[in-house]
Amino acid sequence: MSEAREILHALNQIILGKDEQIRLALCCLLARGHLLIEDLPGMGKTTLSHALAAVFGLRYARVQFTSDLLPADILGVNIYEKDPQTGHGAFRFHPGPVFSEVLLADEINRAPAKSQSALLEAMEERQVTIEGESHPLPDPFFVIATQNPVSQAGTYPLPESQLDRFLMRISLGYPDETSERALLEGSDRRAFIEQLQPLMSGAGLKILQGQVHAVKPSAAVLDYLQRIIAHTRYRMGFAYGLSPRGGLALLTAAKSWALLSERQYLVPEDIQAVLAAVVDHRLPDSGAAATLLSEVQVLA
Repeated sequence: MSEAREILHALNQIILGKDEQIRLALCCLLARGHLLIEDLPGMGKTTLSHALAAVFGLRYARVQFTSDLLPADILGVNIYEKDPQTGHGAFRFHPGPVFSEVLLADEINRAPAKSQSALLEAMEERQVTIEGESHPLPDPFFVIATQNPVSQAGTYPLPESQLDRFLMRISLGYPDETSERALLEGSDRRAFIEQLQPLMSGAGLKILQGQVHAVKPSAAVLDYLQRIIAHTRYRMGFAYGLSPRGGLALLTAAKSWALLSERQYLVPEDIQAVLAAVVDHRLPDSGAAATLLSEVQVLA
């Protein structure tokens, strides 16, 4: 896991003072999930996504979501092309930016639901279907979506079904005083990304992703996880609690956190570390994760 430590160190040189958020983002990638970053413009969301792609040497594409964006702008389109020599023509598929290894869906909530939903099949099935024909996506495939706070003008809130496709939601927040001073005195962080050499190949990333599933939870840790899930459903007064998919997401994210901590087993602290990022966008009540975090230690 020395490579993982080097990757975390490199990312921390680009996004200053955000060690926990960077670690969560890397956990999300190792767990083969997708990441939603919600924050104000200019907080480093795009820089983080670009840096994650660069450190693994992955193909990167960015789509700026706008109110006039069409699904074909994301997925691709069949175009009729005629052979000038034979005169015969046929439809040929021209893949869209979704056929990259890291896709940044920038300001996803500025596009209407039809365009947002174009990513649903890609994120869940890792393929897209165009006119009845399925096209597999690259492996690894990682979607990072950014969204502005829904209180801002011109935004379309993501429906619950799409939010659930994201393994984690994080927020970067303002830098601390020391980190901001370093930003003000230093070079443009994009220049650091251009100089960043890949520290691991895509094949190495897939090996790490496989190791996540090899992390084994004990019966006691699974009991703890089930108590948390039941707590959201029956004891907290929410409109609804975590779904089975949400429970599996929490387990997978905790395994990834344990792997980054260089352990092949889970402890309750692994679940607690990823809890807010995994459950906050899956529970309907504002501040649900904070409330849950204050109570999960009692459940341990």
